[in-house]
Amino acid sequence: MDRRERLVVAVAVLASVVPFLDGTVTTVALPAIDRELGGGLAGQQWVVDAYLVTLGALILVAGAASDVLGRILVLRAGLVGFGATSLVIALAPSIEVLIVARALQGVAGALLVPSSLALITANFAGPARGRAIGVWTGMTSGAMVLGPLVGGVFVDLLSWRLAFLINVPIAGLVIWLLARLGQRDERRPGARIDALGAVLCTLGLGGPVFALIEQERLGWAHPGVLVALAGGVLAFAGFLLRQRTAPQPMMPLSLFRERDFAVGNIATLFVYAALSLNGFALGVYLQTGAGLPATLAGLASLPITVIMILGSSRVGALAGRIGPRPFMAAGPVVMAAGSLLLLTVGERFDYWWQVLPAMLLIGAGLTLTVSPLTSAILGAVETDRSGIASAVNNAVSRVAGLVVIALLGIIVGGQLDLAGFQRAAVATAALLAAGGVVSLLGIRSRPRADPAEDAAAERVSP
Repeated sequence: MDRRERLVVAVAVLASVVPFLDGTVTTVALPAIDRELGGGLAGQQWVVDAYLVTLGALILVAGAASDVLGRILVLRAGLVGFGATSLVIALAPSIEVLIVARALQGVAGALLVPSSLALITANFAGPARGRAIGVWTGMTSGAMVLGPLVGGVFVDLLSWRLAFLINVPIAGLVIWLLARLGQRDERRPGARIDALGAVLCTLGLGGPVFALIEQERLGWAHPGVLVALAGGVLAFAGFLLRQRTAPQPMMPLSLFRERDFAVGNIATLFVYAALSLNGFALGVYLQTGAGLPATLAGLASLPITVIMILGSSRVGALAGRIGPRPFMAAGPVVMAAGSLLLLTVGERFDYWWQVLPAMLLIGAGLTLTVSPLTSAILGAVETDRSGIASAVNNAVSRVAGLVVIALLGIIVGGQLDLAGFQRAAVATAALLAAGGVVSLLGIRSRPRADPAEDAAAERVSP
């Protein structure tokens, strides 16, 4: 890479690191937040899902906003918003204020990831794009897994509140790098933002999530639960209808006519639901069940970080040459095996024999999966639609986490004790295996270095 390309990757990586790091720091901080502000399991679920509701709903709007306003402007707005809401979270006097601030933080986070990844797809092509995406994947996924360690150190030695301030200097650094990049913002003439679609999507996600979390406390027969569930389902149906009829939809359903795009997003749904479930269950149980301090609970997943940093760019480049299918099929199955190894966790806890082998397998499987998955999805669409394609895929991954955390009480039986942790491990393995099977049966085996080349080949073929 030349200097400009390295700067593009640095901006894309750091802008994505902010929300990834924050999400994982939050997970390890949940027990400390509960001890200070209260809320119980439902409160912990809301701390995670309030962020994911707005992120999952508005990340689609952000893809369109990048086309209307320009990627650079949207990135700057997201960085400023994320830094500001991080300050509010650090000062939150109650669990209610913290949950509201997390929801607003999700709005800012929605502006970051699709715009940052779109910078890579707009500045790289062919195998170079695969390698750049591999670097982005390794670093952002590494941040996602390194977050529990960083959060644990802050929780144990300082305060969970200070852990949320990590985002502020990173956001400032990215704003400075954007100024150094000096790239001209591009806007698509005539592009518009679908405000009605955004409202319907937010209600469609928020209603069922409210019902799934609060039914533990209120019961399924409670009018608030029933209204939220029914209203959410109707709103999401309205959102899908809106996407079929809107002149400029947030989530163009035509994208799903591309086989790799559609199948890749189904695989994303399974894989990221599993990762969210595993991250939440492991981060909380190691502290509340196994009795580890937050720092050691964060260190538990460090092997995954190391493996991903070392291997993601190589896997991305290799998948660009031989195609993503073998990696996307094998990776989730390897992770599923690692998740099942967590069933060895017992009353007498031993990290080295009960958790470390699982972390090594999950790290290897994640390295095989993420970069080829991202490349397959973005490679299935034209370059000028990469922003919205990235936004859709990121929305799918966030919605997957949103739904599985909302279902957590049902999955673990209402309590995250040893039995609940083991139920979560089995559910994680089942979701990962499903992701591998979907990829094996649905993804095309041949590489797609450049969608434009495929289109040209189809035009000249008999």
